[in-house]
Amino acid sequence: MPAAAVAILVVIIVLIILLISCIQVVPQANAYVVERLGGYQGTWSVGIHFKTPLIDKVARKVLLKEQVVDFPPQPVITKDNVTMRIDSIVFFQITDPKLFSYGVENPIMAIENLTATTLRNIIGDMEFDQTLTSREIINTKMRSSLDVATDPWGIKVNRVELKNIIAPAEIQNAMEKQMKAERERRESVTRAEGEKRSSILVAEGKKESAILEAEAEKQSAILRAEAQKEKMIREAEGQAEAILKVQQATADGIRMLKEAGADESVLHLKSLETMEKVADGQATKIIIPSDLQGIAALATTFKESITK
Repeated sequence: MPAAAVAILVVIIVLIILLISCIQVVPQANAYVVERLGGYQGTWSVGIHFKTPLIDKVARKVLLKEQVVDFPPQPVITKDNVTMRIDSIVFFQITDPKLFSYGVENPIMAIENLTATTLRNIIGDMEFDQTLTSREIINTKMRSSLDVATDPWGIKVNRVELKNIIAPAEIQNAMEKQMKAERERRESVTRAEGEKRSSILVAEGKKESAILEAEAEKQSAILRAEAQKEKMIREAEGQAEAILKVQQATADGIRMLKEAGADESVLHLKSLETMEKVADGQATKIIIPSDLQGIAALATTFKESITK
């Protein structure tokens, strides 16, 4: 192959490679800062772009996603002269690729130093105990200060979080002792409250038991009295009925004797039968007339009472 043809082929291949290298595709969530002859020419967004060979160049590729930077613990001094270290995290996002590329030499280092100084200023106005309980306030103040300071750099600070607050060893020991004492105090209070509640419940139980026993005894006494009353009523009714029957029988016997026209001998015999029944009783003394004439007189009296 002639040398001229080879040279032409080489030139064509070089031109093709050069043209291909001038084609740039910007991916999603990225931006390219393009310079022409050393000066800012423009910012390419997502899509395909062409640059002029040997004149234009991509000076910086900027990531537009939200980024997280975890800075090492920074020593700070509180208002009451307690030295501690605070570990912070910054969430930021690049909003202007041009300002980000030309605003500051090293944006991440600038944010780190700015975070440290801002944190020292905020903690310096707070006491140690307030620092431990005011994380949200510190986060809000730091985010506001950093957002204002980084705005000329094309950076927006979305959030700042205090990852860890590291207190001196002696203060940590004192805090642990204090927390232990507080837990023991709460335990004692809880135990005392439990014992008090238990005593109250026991007393209430005894009170209710005594009331129930008294009520049961009252009901039992009422039932016994009613039963005794009913028994006495039944006995009285039985005795009255027995007396009534005895009187009725006596009246019927007298009437029958009267109707039968009983003579003196019959009355005398009935008197003797009456004496026999009296003798069969449980009486310890029996009065008997001294002579039979007395018995006859008694029979005559009994007869007269019948005839009346």
